[in-house]
Amino acid sequence: MASATGIPENVNPTAGDRASEQEPLLGRRGDASQMDGESIWLNLWLGTAPIAQAGIWILAAIIWGAIFTHDLIFFSAHPLLNSAGLLFVTQAALVLQPTHTPSQKRTGTLLHFLFHIIGLSALLSGLIIIEINKRGPGHAHFESPHAILGLVFYITIFLQAVVGFTQYYTPSLYGGLDQAKKIWKFHRASGYIVAILGLATVCASSWTTYNLNVLHMEHWAVIVASVLVLAGVVPRIKLEKFGISRGA
Repeated sequence: MASATGIPENVNPTAGDRASEQEPLLGRRGDASQMDGESIWLNLWLGTAPIAQAGIWILAAIIWGAIFTHDLIFFSAHPLLNSAGLLFVTQAALVLQPTHTPSQKRTGTLLHFLFHIIGLSALLSGLIIIEINKRGPGHAHFESPHAILGLVFYITIFLQAVVGFTQYYTPSLYGGLDQAKKIWKFHRASGYIVAILGLATVCASSWTTYNLNVLHMEHWAVIVASVLVLAGVVPRIKLEKFGISRGA
C-alpha cells in the first residue's frame, strides 16, 4: 500500500544511501517497489532483479551457445524455444512483482499477460517439436527425469496461465470478483512453484543422453544460472500480497 505521498509503506523515504549496517545489502524481502511516476519497465531491474536477469540470460546463452556450436537438427528447436519461453516467463514475473497501486497493478498485469503470451507460445512450440520428434522409431516417452519433469511443467504452467487469465478477465467464472480475488494469492504462490519446476526441468536436461553425448553443457553451469534466477526473484516476493504481514 502507498502513503499519501505515493511512496510504498515498506520503503523508508529518508533512508537514501544511509542504510544501516544491519540492513541487508540488497534490501529486505519485498523492498523492491515501483515508485509513482516511474516507468514500469524499471521493474525489470529493481532490487535483486539484476541477479535474476543475469541468471536467466546466462542460462539462455548456455543453451543457445551449445545448440549453435553443433549441427542444427529438427530437435534443436526444442531447447531453443523452451529456453526462450522460460526467459519471457521470467520477465513476466519480474515486471509484476514491484507493483502495488491499482494503476500499477493494471499495467503490470497487462505486461505480465503479454510476456506470458510470448513465453507460452514458445513453450507450446517446443512441446510440439518434441512430440513430433518422439514419433520416430527408437524414441521412448517419459523415461528420463527431464522428460517427466517437462511433462509436469508443461501441464502446470498452462493450467497456471488459464487460471490467471480467467481470474482477472472473467471473474464471473469463480462467482464474481470477490470470489476470484480470494484465490489470487494461490495463483501467485503456485507461479513460483511452477518457476522452480521449470528451472529444475532445465537442470535435468543437462543429464540427458543428448547433452552428455552431443551438447556437453556443464551441469554446474546450468545449476548455478538457475539458482541465480531464484536468488533474484525470491527476495522480491511481497508477503503482503499473500495476506502475510512483514512482521509475521
